Amino acid sequence: MKIPVIKKLVEQYDVNTLMAAEEAIIEEDTPAIQIEGNDEGEQLTHVLAAIWILEDMKNKGHDFKTALRAYSQKVRNSIS
Repeated sequence: MKIPVIKKLVEQYDVNTLMAAEEAIIEEDTPAIQIEGNDEGEQLTHVLAAIWILEDMKNKGHDFKTALRAYSQKVRNSIS
């Protein structure tokens, strides 16, 4: 998970565009947008994080840093 890549996706695309990219990756197609990542798994991680953060910003009124912090905490909790 690379924070600069996620930040770039959040700044450049809306949720619908990111969800279309998510679906393309899952269907093993090429997304219409460029997503950095070493492989499809990392690209999907970046897209899912960007979607989650955008929805958190919209629904809770958080700024990017607060939403990113909440997402990172969610990931840490799921691992431990």
